[in-house]
Amino acid sequence: MAQKGVELDRETISCSICLDLLKDPVTIPCGHSYCMNCIKTHWDEEDGKKIYSCPQCRQSFTPRPVLVRNTMLAVLVEELKKTGLQAAPADHCYAGVEDVACDVCTGRKLKALKSCFVCLVSFCENHLQPHYESSAFEKHKLVEPSKKLQENICSRHDEVMKLFCRTDQQCLCYLCSMDEHKGHDIVSAAAERTERQRELEVSRQNIQQRIQDREKDVKLLQQEVEAISRSADKAVEDSEKIFTELIRLMEERRSDVEQQVRSQQETEVSRVKELQEKLEQEITELKRKDAELEELSHTEDHTQFLHNYPSLSALSESTHSSSFNIRPLRYFEDVTAAVSEVRDKLQDVLRETWTNFSRTVTDVDVLLTDSKPQPKTRAEFLKYSREITLDPNTAHKLVVLSEGNRKATFVTKYQSYPSHPDRFTEYRQVLSRDSLTGRCYWEVEWSGREAYVAVAYKSISREGWSKECEFGQNDKSWALNFYKNHYPRVGVYLDHRAGILSFYSVSETMTLLRRVQTTFTQPLYAGLWLLLSSAEFCKLT
Repeated sequence: MAQKGVELDRETISCSICLDLLKDPVTIPCGHSYCMNCIKTHWDEEDGKKIYSCPQCRQSFTPRPVLVRNTMLAVLVEELKKTGLQAAPADHCYAGVEDVACDVCTGRKLKALKSCFVCLVSFCENHLQPHYESSAFEKHKLVEPSKKLQENICSRHDEVMKLFCRTDQQCLCYLCSMDEHKGHDIVSAAAERTERQRELEVSRQNIQQRIQDREKDVKLLQQEVEAISRSADKAVEDSEKIFTELIRLMEERRSDVEQQVRSQQETEVSRVKELQEKLEQEITELKRKDAELEELSHTEDHTQFLHNYPSLSALSESTHSSSFNIRPLRYFEDVTAAVSEVRDKLQDVLRETWTNFSRTVTDVDVLLTDSKPQPKTRAEFLKYSREITLDPNTAHKLVVLSEGNRKATFVTKYQSYPSHPDRFTEYRQVLSRDSLTGRCYWEVEWSGREAYVAVAYKSISREGWSKECEFGQNDKSWALNFYKNHYPRVGVYLDHRAGILSFYSVSETMTLLRRVQTTFTQPLYAGLWLLLSSAEFCKLT
């Protein structure tokens, strides 16, 4: 009983602002007591209003009261400190501003330990005990303390919202389902949460894949920086050796060459690093998005999950290509050749070719510089359109060709095709009749469960289940996978000489889905891989 009295005294002489024992206590005109510094700080913030209020009872005072130390409280505080009770007992963990308070406590409330979805009330440890001890509460669902329990109540019917209307995309109670939502597609909130959880996981997988892709891109760009620097260093070194032989005549030009090479090196490295920084920023944003989605995936409150999901699930399209592949580049080697030419032709050559020599430095062929402008609009792509027809001798026996051999359909009955060395024996694949070189563009419409749009060398393997036969899984083919009717029309652009292969979602604005940059060593053939689907090469003329 004595201990209980001490606890009561402690609560009485605690500051309601800092929630600690009173320090230099003062009592204001309404009778409430605070730490001297706490109430001064509070009133300093109200100076602009010229009206000073009590944080507890909200009584106002004008003018600002003069603060005088409460000697009796100060003595009581010191006596309590001598008892060694510097902290409140464990069962007196009071709720602060950011905490969820117990809804049952009277007076000064304790922190809530759990919230109940059935009671729609938050409980401290003491008031939670009936939920653990009485069988009457065994079906009640306890979750982490939440300040948003009332958001689970229908504002119109004052009932718990346990249903979800897919027609109107909102949570509702059972009375709503029989009223204005009657006849709508309605499921339980738990069922909708399960469906959205699956979508969330797919979004996370996409984000994680993009993070991996961007991290690879960053590494490739770093290699590009190093390669540019190595080439620039070598060009400078070779130039200095050549100019040493002509030092008396070429000293001025030697300085010009070094300055131009270093300047262009700085420019190109700066451009690559700028893109590298943008990709790293995208990686950081994707990780943040992934963390938010992961946190959302663990939310136990279905209503909160569905409330927050639309704003968190949207994923912005990347403005960068999905990957970078470094191709053999010349960098500054032409500088060395130009300097050698200058050495041989001496002063007359310098006067005649100096302009071309300077241009050689500024036209360094780096990763981010295209030798030819690439199409951007669909109209520009259509300038390179090709009519694709499929080769029946390559079609798997579960693939049927139609529409003048432009359409391929997966069927469940084996066709009586004759044996042919070009036919795919296991994978449901087919290749075009004619090869593709130069610049080409074609479009494919598909429907069904899943399909792959691909290009491949004629030398790709045809027999067996090995990856050497599978589109996109070897060094003789490249493919893009589509499923669940995503992007029903796909555009494919090939610049064989530049080593560029791009896949687009076709619409008024061409959306880049994947870009490959490599070195093609053989003519390519358009291909399809069908899984319970059909696809057709579109007529573009």
